[in-house]
Amino acid sequence: MGASQRASRGFHQFVRLFVTRTLACVVLAMMSTSGAVAGPLEDAWAAYQSGDYATALRLWRPRAAQGVALAQNNLGLMYYNGQGLSQDYDEAAKWYRLAAEQGNATAQSNLGSMYYSGEGVPQDYVQAYMWVSLAASRFPPSAKEDREQAARHREIVAAKMTAAQLAEARKRVGEWTPKPTAP
Repeated sequence: MGASQRASRGFHQFVRLFVTRTLACVVLAMMSTSGAVAGPLEDAWAAYQSGDYATALRLWRPRAAQGVALAQNNLGLMYYNGQGLSQDYDEAAKWYRLAAEQGNATAQSNLGSMYYSGEGVPQDYVQAYMWVSLAASRFPPSAKEDREQAARHREIVAAKMTAAQLAEARKRVGEWTPKPTAP
């Protein structure tokens, strides 16, 4: 296996390995800042952790449709992994994008991975760099490892880009602003 294949495999492993840890932190943060939404999200997380994907899906789907970024990211994860429903990279990318556009760092990283590999979206290193770079800057201080890992993956993507692509990606990062979040 060449260095490029190892880097790509490492990038995908990053997304799969840190998602569970990050989801737990985000759920806890949501619980402390938004009591009205925390109950169903906490229940969905508990169901997901126990492998009860039908319950997690039932609780996350309506919140995702209402625009709750955490639920959108988690629904994307379920589509990506085929947990409780058929695996569908197009649907995963759709839900990741909705959450990423609101500034959810985990969704930004997940979407960047999909652009890097061309799963559910056309392969696009400019988009991959933009989303992973945003994730690296948006993970909270408590998620230092995730932020550092996203920064390393940004460099993996950058190594595949031309100077013009890199300039365009950096421009997009600088121009990006999150869309309003759900109430």
